[in-house]
Amino acid sequence: MAQAAAVAKPPTPPRRRRASATPRRLPYLLIAPAALLMLGFIAYPVISVFYYSLQNYNPTKPWRNGYAGFDNFVHIFTEDPLFWDTLVFSAKWVFVEVGLQLMFGLALALIVNQTFVGRALGRALVFSPWAVSGVLTSAIWVLLFNSQTGITRYLADMGIGDYGTSWLSDTSTVFPAAIVADLWRGVPFFAILILADLQSVSKDLYEAAEVDGASRFKQFLHITLPHLKDAIILSTLLRAVWEFNNVDLLYTLTGGGPAGVTTTLPLYIANTSVDAHNFGYASALTTVAFVILLFCSMVYLRLSKFGGESK
Repeated sequence: MAQAAAVAKPPTPPRRRRASATPRRLPYLLIAPAALLMLGFIAYPVISVFYYSLQNYNPTKPWRNGYAGFDNFVHIFTEDPLFWDTLVFSAKWVFVEVGLQLMFGLALALIVNQTFVGRALGRALVFSPWAVSGVLTSAIWVLLFNSQTGITRYLADMGIGDYGTSWLSDTSTVFPAAIVADLWRGVPFFAILILADLQSVSKDLYEAAEVDGASRFKQFLHITLPHLKDAIILSTLLRAVWEFNNVDLLYTLTGGGPAGVTTTLPLYIANTSVDAHNFGYASALTTVAFVILLFCSMVYLRLSKFGGESK
């Protein structure tokens, strides 16, 4: 009987082994090399800029190099009129460019979102300028604005304007000319992002609105725009930062001229560091530009209520 009871006794359940921590850490271990490389390529330049902003550093004048404290920043805000001029032009450039790019990009997205013959080809033509680099874009428009072989030559042939007119060398026309050149490349960015969000809008909403007698404008105002709110906020913020830091197009197209009227703050920083070799002062200007962008971005996201519920 004792032997039978011993045999009938249920076996002791095995102990649960602790789950290995390796599978949970494996994703982090896999991305660690790339993360460390990105951290190195990003963190080191940023720290260097903050460090050199407190230094007098000019390789061509080594006897003046040394710790400057906040002298560079004091000079920026009290003794450098070019800083304020370039900052004002940068704000003007960003406001005009982003506003026009958003308006035309939204219109293009609404057009290519419709069903029509050749829609795929139309989308490819609309989005293709975004694949062109800034330097190549400016090179194309330099040729188009050339006084001998460009647009002005053909306009003069039709009796509009004079021969030899250069829009890029005239202070009254250089800003509109630069705006048009950058619009050609920047509009597709908004069109791509807005179109991607437009395709997620349920058609049932528009059908219900049509049944209720809502016009196309009311459908756009009360259905399309609220749905696109976050996409518009994010795209305008990204594009504003990129346009503020725009150097390649303006440098190649106008060089900041004529008479410095198209010099943005980043272009002024590039000229100060590359041409004048004043890396300490250029680093201080970069730090100020970083703080300005950070503050404006935070205020914009706060006021626009990004990610919040649309009323």
